[in-house]
Amino acid sequence: MFRWGVLSTAKIGRELVLPAIAESSNGVLQGVASRDLGKAKELAARFNAPHAFGSYEELLGSSEIDGVYIPLPTSQHVEWAIKAADAGKHVLVEKPLALKAKDIEPVIAARDRNKVVVSEAFMVTYHPQWLKVRELLQSGAIGTLRQVQGAFSYFNTDPNNMRNQVELGGGALPDIGVYPTVVTRFVSGAEPARVQASVAFDEKFGTDIHSNVRADFGSFELSFYLSTQLAARQLMVFHGDKGFIEVRSPFNAGLYEHHKVELHNAGHTEATVFRFPGVNQYRLQAEAFVRRARGADEAVFSLEDSTRNQKLIDAIFRAGKSEAWEAV
Repeated sequence: MFRWGVLSTAKIGRELVLPAIAESSNGVLQGVASRDLGKAKELAARFNAPHAFGSYEELLGSSEIDGVYIPLPTSQHVEWAIKAADAGKHVLVEKPLALKAKDIEPVIAARDRNKVVVSEAFMVTYHPQWLKVRELLQSGAIGTLRQVQGAFSYFNTDPNNMRNQVELGGGALPDIGVYPTVVTRFVSGAEPARVQASVAFDEKFGTDIHSNVRADFGSFELSFYLSTQLAARQLMVFHGDKGFIEVRSPFNAGLYEHHKVELHNAGHTEATVFRFPGVNQYRLQAEAFVRRARGADEAVFSLEDSTRNQKLIDAIFRAGKSEAWEAV
């Protein structure tokens, strides 16, 4: 079994990723690290992990750990991904990996010199609903793709939440703007050439809280909005000349709504529904990561893909300032 360690006791780890690792077929949680040893011991006991560490460095130095999951605040992702790779550990790091595309370059260098697997945790790319959407597009089920529309929003004005703290890498685009971009690129196999956007910021927090985005992919356009101060909504639609595809719970499948993909014909008179009950995309992610770390020819989200996606996010921020089309 692959022996996982986790750096910090962050909520996403406690509630989603660590339970998925516990359920996985090829990995176990071996150790928890926190700057508060009491918290590390408490979380380790919850998941029957034999080791608790009072520092991240101590966990990285342990021969009992094969790879680490990093759910630290965004501003610390690059630093600790590099340190973990240099310690010879495989690394699954929460999204967004970085706040600028150029910051990913040293992570790639660390991956290559240590010959370890380093991957950004885009769990959506492992969910069968997105594999189905990609298959439908490739098979011509909706004809020629012309328009993609998306929405991702929630309401959070807690000043203590890292999503509302600039110094920790908070903001809507880093937190959720990365999802419409990733899934569109993933299923279409295409990259955008330019982007136009409006981006609004919270006067109190300084974080971006609302964006409207248009991304020109050449043969089709992606448009989406996102907000950290709107009622919760998630939706992705892929529209072609022979039909369209709706993904009802595109990002938090099973939590926001049931896993469901709807394929509609051109006249909107027929629909085929694809359901994926019982799927845990975090478990699929963990298992795929372990197989890759063990040497299998397994697809995981690459750092090169992370770089391409972050370049798009960088361009959205620039477009929000210039109010003009910006090259990606």
